[in-house]
Parts: sequence; C-alpha cells; structure tokens
Amino acid sequence: MNILVALAFVAILASLAFALIFMLRGNEPPAEGQAPKKGNMATALAFRVGFSIVLFICVLISWKMGWINPTGIPPGG
Repeated sequence: MNILVALAFVAILASLAFALIFMLRGNEPPAEGQAPKKGNMATALAFRVGFSIVLFICVLISWKMGWINPTGIPPGG
C-alpha cells in the first residue's frame, strides 16, 4: 500500500509540473489550416485532481480495511 501511495503522490507532482511547463510555454498560434490546440494545462490539472481523488479514496479504503492505522494525537486529547 505504501508503494501505491508513493506512486500516486509522484503522479500528482508530475502532473502539476507538466501543467507548469505548459503554462510557461503558452499557446503558439496554430499554423495555417490547422485547428488550434486544446488546453494541455487544463488537462494536466484535471489529471492532478483525478490522482488526488484516487489517492484519498485508496487511503480511506485502506483505513477501513485495517491495512493502515492512524497515529498522532489521540481523539479527544
């Protein structure tokens, strides 16, 4: 499970980095006769949101199944 969480976290950071790269490059005007490119930055950010949701659901399911246990401040403390 630790490997899955680490891979999801790396995927989140990678998609955020790709969005930054696409933002810095900007949109080049399309060549004559070609359709304009779609938003690569928006796609990368959408993948980041998707990876974040999947990571949250995996952590929640792992906690419910007993594969991971919370640590830290005890409830009501």
